[in-house]
Amino acid sequence: VKMSYPGYPYQQRSPTVTPAHPFNPREDAEVLRKAMKGFGTDEKAIINVLSRRTNAQRLEISVQFKTLYGKDLIKDLKSELTGNFENLVVAMMTPLPQFYAKELHDAISGMGTDEDVLIEVMCTLSNNEIRIIREAYQKTYYRNLESDLKGDTGGHFKRLMVALCSAGRDESMVTNPQAAAADAQALLRAGELRFGTDESTFNMILCQRNYAQLQLVFQEYQRLTGHDIEKAIKNEFSGDIQEGLLAVVRSIKNQPSFFAKRLNKSMKGLGTFDRDLIRLVVTRSEIDMGDIKREYATKFGESLADAIKVL
Repeated sequence: VKMSYPGYPYQQRSPTVTPAHPFNPREDAEVLRKAMKGFGTDEKAIINVLSRRTNAQRLEISVQFKTLYGKDLIKDLKSELTGNFENLVVAMMTPLPQFYAKELHDAISGMGTDEDVLIEVMCTLSNNEIRIIREAYQKTYYRNLESDLKGDTGGHFKRLMVALCSAGRDESMVTNPQAAAADAQALLRAGELRFGTDESTFNMILCQRNYAQLQLVFQEYQRLTGHDIEKAIKNEFSGDIQEGLLAVVRSIKNQPSFFAKRLNKSMKGLGTFDRDLIRLVVTRSEIDMGDIKREYATKFGESLADAIKVL
């Protein structure tokens, strides 16, 4: 299944993995078989093939592998590889909707909930992507994603997750300055101008409006208050709901920058969050990894490749 994106009208996206032309899945299957046959494994040959093919092409190679050798390619790769390299290759070979479904399922059902994963996935994907992931989740786990999110999160964060899971955002990219001004006023009245916060207004506006329209809302908010909407969210909210709303805002303002920060976080601190690093690299490589690399270098003063090399 192709994971489509409605696209930003103001931003050209540059993937680092594009479909191989010419592409011969049978030849690739033979190369992989040879790399795993005999004594030792030729990891370089495996990397050469898989890193230069899209997710859809890797799945075609898998079909050819089974046709030629009567064996499951993922099982063979798992038996030959270990550690993070094994995890990375399995992620690359998994259909993208199923991969996202597994990441969400594990984030929900592990010891405690990994809210960062829920935020990263639910706050950045298009309606179509979320619908496809919901279907994959149901097929894989015989469970409803919305119900599982409800059961494992609480309060305002739960409502944010349910709103995003419903995949009802306007994606027309039609803008209306008057409506943006009204929304900015509504956000101001729901937050900074009242005692306590009306969270439902933030949820409703940030989860329903299209990305181009929200850019106008943020500009209008800045004009009205003299500060960024992020500052208002930091003042008005705390914990998971703050992180969730900030992720929505940052993703809308500059999605590659949001993912560059996530990558940096996955490589910092006590131990590396290898799973986060693998997920980010695998899922963004066919969408906007070129943009993310540029943002990373600007933000952190080193190339993303160099940052990964020293791990």
